[in-house]
Formats: sequence, C-alpha cells, structure tokens
Amino acid sequence: MKTIIIDDIAKNREVLVHLLGDYCPQVEIVAVADSVGDGVKEITGREFDLLLLDVEMPDGTGFDLLDQLDHVDFEVIFVTAHDQYALKAIKFCALDYILKPVDVKELIQAIHRATDKIKERRSKEHLEHLLVNMRTPETAHHKIALPTLEGLVFITVDKIIRCEADGSYTKVVLNGQPPIVATRKIKGFEDLLGEYGFFRVHRSHLVNLRYIEKYYRGEGGYVSLSDGTSVDVSRRKKEQFLEKLRSL
Repeated sequence: MKTIIIDDIAKNREVLVHLLGDYCPQVEIVAVADSVGDGVKEITGREFDLLLLDVEMPDGTGFDLLDQLDHVDFEVIFVTAHDQYALKAIKFCALDYILKPVDVKELIQAIHRATDKIKERRSKEHLEHLLVNMRTPETAHHKIALPTLEGLVFITVDKIIRCEADGSYTKVVLNGQPPIVATRKIKGFEDLLGEYGFFRVHRSHLVNLRYIEKYYRGEGGYVSLSDGTSVDVSRRKKEQFLEKLRSL
C-alpha cells in the first residue's frame, strides 16, 4: 500500500515511519513532506493509496491541501494533536482520525481499515469493467469504462486512436469525438488494451495499430496516425513494434 506522510515536524514523521516499518509491513512509504505546498507537489502526478496527513502546518492546514487537489482517489488518515478538527475531518470523508501521540494499536487498526477500503474500491472498479466487457463480447464493439473526474465514460475500443500519458492522467484520443482525460495512468490502459491491437510505442504513447497510416524509418522511427498526429517509436520498442505490424 503506497503511502505519503505529510507533517511539518520532523520527529512526528520519523515516529510514523518507524511505527509503520515495525508494525505495518504492507505499507510502502513513497514520499514525505513537511508543508501544504510541498505536500501538493509530492501528491501531484503520483499514484498512491493512502495519505497520512497532519492538520496544522505553517503554510495552512491539511484541509487546505485537500482543497487544492483536482481529485482525491486515495484514502486519508488525519494524524494530529488537535481533536477539535474531528468533525471537519469526518466531513472531508477521512477514513480515520488519530490523535498524537500516536498509539500503536490505533495506528495498526487504522491501517487495516484503509487496506480493506482500498481493496473494496479496486474490486468495485474491476467488477464495473468486467460487467461492461461481458455485455459486449465482440472485439469491434467491446467497451471499456474510462474513469474521469466526473465519473465513468463508456467507450467502444475501436473508437480509440491513441492514449497519451500526462502524469497520473491519460488523454484518450477518439475517432470523431473530443478526447477524454481519464484519471488513470497509461500503464493501466496498456494492460487493458494490449489484446485489442494496441501497442505502447513510447513511454508516453499507446497507439491503436489499426489507425496507423505510415511508419517512417529512423533510429526508432515514428508513425503517422489517422488523426494527423505523429508519434515517435522508441528505439528499444522498434523491433517488437515492427513484428506487431507484420502480424496485422
């Protein structure tokens, strides 16, 4: 469970790191920050599961930090010495609220609840995708659910020309429709669409091979697509890409 810790006091961060390392082996700390500003920077563009968040910091509160985010697709546990914020934390849909000094048993219980909730959310997303896919078994009309800030958008696979990475988001370019910004990294689309004639030609681009109009040779080369764009092919992907083209 990838986790970020935000607290302005170094000792508090160290205590959490120590306790999590000793008692919660499922937790992987991917970043720490000591302010609202640095916290926003660490969160933006990063995929993770859980945020352990202090409330009062020199440049604002944990609630200010959450207000600055475009979307919150992770669980939140507030860790603070100020119990007057409990009601506000609940209104922000925090998973848990732990008072300092941190009690080990309370921390373990909160982490277990976070783990369960994250698993439940992922299972629900997988089930939604499965139900959509089962209703449309033919590849040409196969639908996938694109998670966006507004909700799920259902698109037939053959409408997708390419997917372009943008941090934790992916721009899905469609044939005859405006592009959709999905709140999922491009790796997720690579895993989902690989069996439907898509190939990741570059770390930032996944293309539908059916929409390729021409391949231009070079160190890696590049392709022109039917939407008028040109996409580089990375050198290390070139041979595998050409093999895919020959098999069409």
